[in-house]
Amino acid sequence: MESALPTFSLLFIIFLVSSSLVEAQGRPRAFFVFGDSLVDNGNNNYLATSARADSPPYGIDYPTHRPTGRFSNGLNIPDIISEAIGSEPTLPYLSPELTGQKLLVGANFASAGIGILNDTGIQFLNIIRIPQQLQYFKQYQQRVSALIGAQATQQLVNQALVLITLGGNDFVNNYYLVPLSARSRQFALPDYVNYLISEYSKILRRLYDLGARRVLVTGTGPLGCVPSEIAQRGRNGQCAQDLQYAASLFNPRLVNMINQLNKNIGSDVFTAANAFKMHMDFISTPQAYGFTTSKVACCGQGPYNGIGLCTPLSNLCPNRDAYVFWDAFHP
Repeated sequence: MESALPTFSLLFIIFLVSSSLVEAQGRPRAFFVFGDSLVDNGNNNYLATSARADSPPYGIDYPTHRPTGRFSNGLNIPDIISEAIGSEPTLPYLSPELTGQKLLVGANFASAGIGILNDTGIQFLNIIRIPQQLQYFKQYQQRVSALIGAQATQQLVNQALVLITLGGNDFVNNYYLVPLSARSRQFALPDYVNYLISEYSKILRRLYDLGARRVLVTGTGPLGCVPSEIAQRGRNGQCAQDLQYAASLFNPRLVNMINQLNKNIGSDVFTAANAFKMHMDFISTPQAYGFTTSKVACCGQGPYNGIGLCTPLSNLCPNRDAYVFWDAFHP
């Protein structure tokens, strides 16, 4: 049965919540980020991993014009949310700058390459898998308690905005990573989706147990329409249908799970953000949003600039505003 819980575009949710996420004394509430490369703002810079965005041309349009660890030419979604709630950007949790009063802004625990499952992204070796991100969240609260006390820390966390973005890598960098992958031999796709949703439910429940009360949960985007998948799996420049089908199974199940989780808790703690629809709007009619192309990445090489990594030797478009995708995977 379909869920009664509505899903919204992430930008619409930002609009809805931004006015309510300011404390009575006028200070923006804290913001916490969990997930993968779509929301990582530099944690992997501090890790020995190949999943890093620490070299040009990443960051070319950031205010410093230098790589920051964001998988973007400039800002990413957490930065835009921080702006909307009137806050400075959250620092990566592993950053040595995250001390003192800066802890009260919140923290970004995300790490490129991770997924719902711990075996997702094993090729990237040293990344912060989701159980460790949640452990860091618990550690963060201990650090803040030493600063402002346990009761004030609990209030800060309960009133904070939380963003979590997971799931895409469990398909791209796990189930469909190679032909006859271990997970594809273990599960038929619908069963794999059910398994992911079951594991994701445990993650969200753990977030709740750690004090999160206002959580945006993004579904997967149109996985088959990123330049990498168009180049390697698509036909005649079209989206890769197997990955699109996977997303079409995953996202409704995610909404239903969130609806049930909220019902069990007795409060609308979790809100589903429809990243699939938002990105499909850009992809289907890029000109309507001021873009020129949604198939070719700005930075890359090979067909659709969708092969390999974005590096200083890659093709680089002169006008980033014209491209829906920055690199082979990231908008």
